[in-house]
Amino acid sequence: MALSIAGIALGVALGYGVHLVNRAAVSDVAAAVRSLAGEADLEVRGARSGFPEALYPRIAQLPGVAVASPALELQAGIAGGERTITLTGIDILRAALLQPQLAEQGRAELLAPDRVLLSMAAADTLGLAKGDVLELVAGQHTVKLKVAGTASSLRGVSALTDIATAQWRFDRLGQLNRIDVRLKPGTDLQETLGRIREALPPGVHATPLQSLEEASAYPSRSYRVNLNVLAMVALFTGGFLVFSAQALEMARRRGEHALLRVLGLKRRQIARLALAEAALLGAIGALLGLALGYAVAFAAVRAAGADLGAGMFRGVSPDVRISLPGAAAYFVAGVAVSVIGALLPALDAARTPPARALKAGDEQTLFQRVTPLWPGLLLLASGAGLSQLGPVDDLPLFGYAAIACVLLGSIALVPRVAQALFGMLRLPANPPVALAVGQLQAAPGQAAVSLAAIVASFSLMAAMAIMVASFRESVHRWLEDVLPAELYFRTSHAGDTAQLEPGFEARVRALPQVARAEFLRTGRMVLDPAKPPLALIARDRAARAFPMIGERYERRAGDPIGVWASEAVVDLYGLAPGKRLELPISGRNHPVVVAGIFRDYARQHGALLIDRAT
Repeated sequence: MALSIAGIALGVALGYGVHLVNRAAVSDVAAAVRSLAGEADLEVRGARSGFPEALYPRIAQLPGVAVASPALELQAGIAGGERTITLTGIDILRAALLQPQLAEQGRAELLAPDRVLLSMAAADTLGLAKGDVLELVAGQHTVKLKVAGTASSLRGVSALTDIATAQWRFDRLGQLNRIDVRLKPGTDLQETLGRIREALPPGVHATPLQSLEEASAYPSRSYRVNLNVLAMVALFTGGFLVFSAQALEMARRRGEHALLRVLGLKRRQIARLALAEAALLGAIGALLGLALGYAVAFAAVRAAGADLGAGMFRGVSPDVRISLPGAAAYFVAGVAVSVIGALLPALDAARTPPARALKAGDEQTLFQRVTPLWPGLLLLASGAGLSQLGPVDDLPLFGYAAIACVLLGSIALVPRVAQALFGMLRLPANPPVALAVGQLQAAPGQAAVSLAAIVASFSLMAAMAIMVASFRESVHRWLEDVLPAELYFRTSHAGDTAQLEPGFEARVRALPQVARAEFLRTGRMVLDPAKPPLALIARDRAARAFPMIGERYERRAGDPIGVWASEAVVDLYGLAPGKRLELPISGRNHPVVVAGIFRDYARQHGALLIDRAT
C-alpha cells in the first residue's frame, strides 16, 4: 500500500508541479505583453531593424486612433556576461496615456538623458539599486546608463529608458520597431486595423493585443506539452504500481472475499469494496502529491527558472501560486488512475465463485481471463495505426496515444509470452527453482501482475535513454560540420544591439596568422505575427555553412536569389526546394527561391540562410 501511495504521489507531484511552473511562466509572458501596452488595443511591430519613425505620425493621425505611443524595443547584451535585458525606449508623455502608473513611477527620471528604470526582477537578478550603473553592449562599445529606480509595472528582466536615449546610444536614430495604439470608443477594430495595415511597409505587422497575448506562449508550447506528457507518464507508471499491489493483495485476501460472499455480500459489493480501497489509496497519494508538487515547483523555479533550465523563458521571473482548478484536476487524476489500476483485480475478485476461491491454491489462477492474444495484438495494431496519423492543432496527440497502446499491448501479451517461454524450460533439479518455474508455467497471469509496472517504467526509461543518446550524437555530428574552425568570436552572447564596426573585417583578414575568416550576421524576420519570428542568417559560404538534407533546387535563368530554409521552417510554413516567397528586408519585399533545406539544431523555431554578399 505504501508503494502504491508513493507511486501515485510522485505522479501527481510531477504533474501538478509542471502545471504550476508552466502556468506561472505563461502568465508572466502574457503579462509582459501588457506591461507596456497598458490600455492599448493593438500593436504595430517590426523586425529588429525596425521601421522609419515617420510611420508613427501617419498612424497617430488615422481616423479612429485615440492614442499612439512609439517605442524602440531592444534585446541588449549586458557587458561582461552572457545575459540580456529587454530595454524599451518610450516617450513617457505618450506612454503615460496608455499606462497612467508610468507617469507616477518614472516621468521625471526618464526625461533626463542616460537614465533607466529597472523591473524588480532585473534589479534582483543584476544586483543593481538606485544610483548604480547598468552597462550594455552597443556595437563594439559599452553604454553606461544610470539606474534611476524601479518600476513595479515592468515584468521579467527588463528596463525602460527615454526613446531618445535608446535611439542615440544604440545608433538607431530615426528608427522605431513598435507602436502601441488605443482606439477611440465605438471605433470598429477590424476596420481600423485594415487602414493601419495599408500604411505599413513590408515586414511590419499590426496585431490586436489579445492575439499577441495568445501568441506569446506559442514558442514554448511544444516544450510545455512534452513536459506535461512526461509528468503524466509518471502517473501512468504509478497506476501500474497500484495494479500490481492490488492484484497481489486480492490474491492474498481471496479466501476472505469468498467468505464474505458466502455470508451474503453480492459481487458488485466485493468489487466496490476493492475499488473503494484503491480510491482511498489514490486520494492519500494525490493529497501528498499536491503538497509535494507545489514544493517541487517552488524549488525548481528558484533553482532553474521558469523553463527548468531549457532556455525557453529567458527574462521571465514567474510567481508560483497554487492553482485550485489544477489541484482539483490532478487530485481526480490520481484517484482515477488508482481506481483504474485496481479495476481488473476487483473484477476478478468479484467474479470468482466462492466455492472455488475457498480451495487451497486457487490464487494461482489469478487473471486467467486476461490472457487471450487478441487484446494485446489489437492494441499493438492500434498503436501502429495511430502512429501514422498527423498532428492535431500542431500537437502529436495520436503519437502519444500510439505510445500508450504499444505499452498496454506489450503488457497484455506478457502472460502469453511468459507461458510460451517458461513452457519450453525443463524443470531444474533445484527444488525451489523448479517450484518457481512450475508456478509460472501454471499461472501465467501472475507474470502480467509482476511485470506490468516493470515493463511500463523500464521501457519508457529505455526509450528516453535511446532518444537522448541519439540526439546527443546527432548534435555532436552537426557541430563538427558547423564549427570547423579553431577560433570563434562574437560581439556578445545574445541580443541585437551589438555588431562589428566597418573595417574590422578587413583588419582580421589582414592578420598573417589567419588562413581564412568567415563572418556572419543574424537578424529576426516576422512572416506571420501568429508564429515565432524566424532567424535570418547572412554568412559567407552560406551553401556550405550547414549540413544540407534532401534534394537541392537547381536555379534556372530568371530565378530570384536563392535562400536555404531549416527543417523547422519547412514544418511551420510548408516550404520545399523550388518554392518561391517574398522576404521583407529593409522595408522592401524581395522575391527569393528556396534552394535547399538545412539541418539546424540551434534555432528551434526556424531559420533562413542567405549568402552574406547577397
